[in-house]
Amino acid sequence: MGIVRYDAIVIGAGHNGLVCAAYLGRGGRRVLVLEAADAPGGLAAKREFHPGFHVSIAHSLSHFPSKVAADLDLRAHGFAPPKQPLPTVGLRLGGEHLVLQPGALTGAGAEDAAAYASYRQRMGRFADALKPFWLKTMPRIGGGLATFGRIGFNLRRLGKEDFREFLRMAPLPMRDLMDEHFADDALKAVLSWDGLIGAKLAPRSPNGAVLALLQRMAEASRGMHGIPLGGAPGLIESLRRSAEALGVEIRCGAQASRILLEGGAGGLAAKGVELAAGERIAADCVVSATDPKRTFLDLVGARFLDIGFTNRIRRLRCDGYVAKLHLALDGLPEFTGLERPKGRLIAAPNMDAIEFAFDGAKHGELPAQPVLEMVLPSLEDASLAPPGRHVLSAHVLYVPHRLKGGWTDAARDRMRRRAIDAVAQHAPGIGGRILYSELLTPADLEQDYRVTGGHWHHVEFAPDQMLMMRPTYEAAQYGTPIPGLFLCGAGCHPSGDLTGAPGHNAAQEILR
Repeated sequence: MGIVRYDAIVIGAGHNGLVCAAYLGRGGRRVLVLEAADAPGGLAAKREFHPGFHVSIAHSLSHFPSKVAADLDLRAHGFAPPKQPLPTVGLRLGGEHLVLQPGALTGAGAEDAAAYASYRQRMGRFADALKPFWLKTMPRIGGGLATFGRIGFNLRRLGKEDFREFLRMAPLPMRDLMDEHFADDALKAVLSWDGLIGAKLAPRSPNGAVLALLQRMAEASRGMHGIPLGGAPGLIESLRRSAEALGVEIRCGAQASRILLEGGAGGLAAKGVELAAGERIAADCVVSATDPKRTFLDLVGARFLDIGFTNRIRRLRCDGYVAKLHLALDGLPEFTGLERPKGRLIAAPNMDAIEFAFDGAKHGELPAQPVLEMVLPSLEDASLAPPGRHVLSAHVLYVPHRLKGGWTDAARDRMRRRAIDAVAQHAPGIGGRILYSELLTPADLEQDYRVTGGHWHHVEFAPDQMLMMRPTYEAAQYGTPIPGLFLCGAGCHPSGDLTGAPGHNAAQEILR
């Protein structure tokens, strides 16, 4: 029997790896996907954290591209988008909460409600103007004038007033943007949330938060979150089925230990992958869905790279600042002022609370008062918990990857208790309902999911690490300095979240 050689090997069966592999299979390529874990999905995989209780680190969808879903025929493979978006609830102590739904805001004053409608319309226009470019390769520095010209044309079509406003607004800190539009402190905190979560950003940070927010508003949902059938793991399952229907082979429990390089007259090129077990698999190209640091420093090795390029990869900022709290509950918890805790519940009373939580974390300290985003996914999918019981899933900000003194069991327990106390401020009786609790720090996410720094987006979304600079020049168009080696993970343009956009874009480059 001859040696099997693939057209492409994709390292990592997270959603971007699966999207990339499916498009390559659709393009007629023979593709193998290697996944170190026992099941595909990465941060969107189903996790049983207590017997009978299941969650995923990524607990909702907000802007998965309709184009990718249609191209890969995901509905035919079981994907059912959320029937309706979850309301976003800005929790206030004592009740009288804010509730944001498509086109509606309750719990705020009349002036803020009117301002919210105007704000959503303008942000929607900006998001529509930028939407085509999230699913395109950004041109190299010094080239691609046509692409930038199209971006400029889309923005100019908005009209002079909106065009000027976009240029003024894009680099603003979220604090300034919110203060310009609204008076209600809780409303400002809730609306700034999606520009900040997953990044080393706070409301006063002058950074890429506004662009991140616009990217998340690019689809018809306008950034409203929902839980599809089967949750995020349901999306992964449909991607797996789609890829396999297109001829892609997926091997789980197959950890890549290094990318095989072969030399020739033109220098070294990627020609396959060696597994941790010692098996070598040959391919015409290798596509890494893992983060850039792991790809270049671990799987390739610095000795095969130019020192200047290697130094830029080493300097990539990729420390995560989001922890994950999971609670197994013996029943449905009662939240003050809510008939049912349905929706995306944000516990951040104002932007100062977000800023103060960030202040400690950026110095390697635990936040004294963490801020949180919570959902009860078992309200949408009863199979996630035993009958009559429930799961609470929370993103906890800001929890540093690098904690002063290190992440000891005592430090984890202290952070877990602080997070539960923050939940209990709005659900006073929840402590008596907890059967089991789990806190995963960014250091735990790094260890369990093989993501450097435990960063959601693999690389910080910042002006020097976005668009044609993501993750860095010479690797920002999905190709790399090594012929035959490509990137398709969240560290590529446009960024992380459950979008599959990097996987889509990388596949188009490879198929060219």
